[in-house]
Order: sequence, then C-alpha cells, then structure tokens
Amino acid sequence: MGVKKIGFLSFGHWNDSPHSGARSASDVLLQSIDLAVAAEELGADGAYFRVHHFARQLASPFPLLAAVGARTSRIEIGTGVIDMRYENPLYMAEDAGAADLISGGRLQLGISRGSPEQVIDGFRYFGYAPAEDDPAGAEMARTHTDVFLQMLEGEGFAQPNPRPMFANPPGLLRLEPYSEGLRERIWWGAASDATARWTAEHGMNLMSSTLKLDESGEPFHVQQRKQIETFRTAWAEAGHDREPRVSVSRSIFPLVDDRDRAYFGSDSGSSDQIGRIDDFQAIFGRSYAAEPDVLAKELAEDEAIAAADTLLLTVPNQLGVDYNAHVLESLLTHVAPPLGWR
Repeated sequence: MGVKKIGFLSFGHWNDSPHSGARSASDVLLQSIDLAVAAEELGADGAYFRVHHFARQLASPFPLLAAVGARTSRIEIGTGVIDMRYENPLYMAEDAGAADLISGGRLQLGISRGSPEQVIDGFRYFGYAPAEDDPAGAEMARTHTDVFLQMLEGEGFAQPNPRPMFANPPGLLRLEPYSEGLRERIWWGAASDATARWTAEHGMNLMSSTLKLDESGEPFHVQQRKQIETFRTAWAEAGHDREPRVSVSRSIFPLVDDRDRAYFGSDSGSSDQIGRIDDFQAIFGRSYAAEPDVLAKELAEDEAIAAADTLLLTVPNQLGVDYNAHVLESLLTHVAPPLGWR
C-alpha cells in the first residue's frame, strides 16, 4: 500500500464527568500538547486538531499549534479543519505565519467550508453575513479562502503611510510575519468529487475525512478512492509544478490488551453508515477494531488508504494521553510494518 505519513487527529472533546480524562478546556489544551510530544517520540508524523466553535471542543487553533511547535522539533502540525466561514483571512494569515515560523515550517493547515454547527449560523456572531443567495455561507468560505491564499503569496498590496512610526521597505506592504512555503502546505477538506476538483484547481492539498457525500452508492472507501483520483487528475490538468498530498482519516484500534477490547471490541466488524449532512445524503466510513493480524488484512482492502500518502487516526482524546499514545504505538508497531506503511 506504500509508505504513509501517519498522524493523529483529535477533536479535543472535554466533559466534566468522572469518566472523562479531559474535564475542562485547560485539560484538553495541555493534553493535546503532551500527546503531540508523545506522538513525535513514538515516531508518528503528524499532530492534527479539529476546530469547532461554540462547542466543548478545540476551537482556537493557532495558540495550540504554536505551543505544539515550540515543544516539538520534527512532527507535522495541522488542523482538520478550520471553518473558513468564521475567519478574517488577513488576521488568520498573520496567525498562521507566526505559528509556522515558531514550528520551523511544519504547519499543515487544513481548511474548509466547515460542518454542521452547534448554533444556527454561528459565523454571523463572528461578524460575517453571507449573500442572500448563499445562506449556508459556502461561497463566503471560498471567498475568505481566496483572500487567505493570496495573503500567503507574500506579495505587497497595502499602500504605506508616508510618515510611518517605523521605516518601511520600498513598495507596497505585505502582512507580517510572512512564512515562506506555507502556501504549499494548505489543505482543503472536500466532501464531494466536485469540491476535490476545485481544491486541485486552487493548488491545495486534499483532506478527505471519514465521511463524504454519497455520490454513487458504492462502499465509502471506493467512493473516497475515486474522489482522490478525481483530485489527482484535476491537479495534473491544472499544471501545478509540485506533487500534491492527500490525507484520509480513519478510526483504527488494534486490540492488543484488555483495555482495547473493553473500549473498542464492540466496534469489530462495523460497517459504513448512511446519514444526512446539510440536507445531502452522506456516507460515513466504518471504524476498524481487531487483533493486529486481522486488522492488517482489513486495512489492506481499503482502497482510499492505499491511494493516500497520509493517514490521520482519529483518537478518543477523553481517554487520556497515555492511552492514546498506546493506540498510536500499537498501530505503528504491529499494523503499519506488515502493510508496508513504514
């Protein structure tokens, strides 16, 4: 199936319950940093974090990304994904540039239109109102993205003050801090084949989740593999001068001890699910949970994992840093080598 970059994706849930290992926002933020450090020590390749507003989950990514960047030295650091309906693209470009510089150029920033929200039209509370013919804000998100990508090009656009407080370089001014190369490390979370084509046309890497629009009735991993092929074809047609990257997300749990079997033994033999997202029929990919040898055989049949270069493992963050490090270690040690991922 080819060598893979393997990282984790945390939704950063917290719950003030005696059964939760993350009972506050502080717990989640600090444990997220610790898990990234542990993942790097184990040899994993990425630490990615979901962004949800108005929820007891991770929401403000850049302080966390900067902190992880300061505590680690090798691992890629990213998001999966930031909802661009909520973002001021200029301020976001400054934050992203700073976090990327702190990490030494390791930021892999996943962005998208976003997913169903905790509140109705939450982006309006952030000061953003879409056009009347764009009630869900999809085009607004793409407009914000176009501006953000333009800012990451690093070209001057702002007229300098003739009497500034500090001396300016010649010409129009760009946003600072500017991080060279970050523009090539932006990913778009695509839920459809059409959006995958749009992603390629705009020179962004493809981030495909554990769900997509059900466009053919085929198994999830087959539809996702076809989406990846659509993306790569559109990328070649666009004539970009670099190779794109593609990530897929999965819930994968090697059952190697009694804790694993207690937590996830019931997920063994799970199947794809059909549901609805924003009035569209969507297909949700299965979870994988089995003994390592069985797991390797099941994963070898996942066509989308085979087609991707990066695999993001969704982790149950409320089970704590130690347990999630154990899950990563089990997969890296017992499952990835037989599959040729490492």
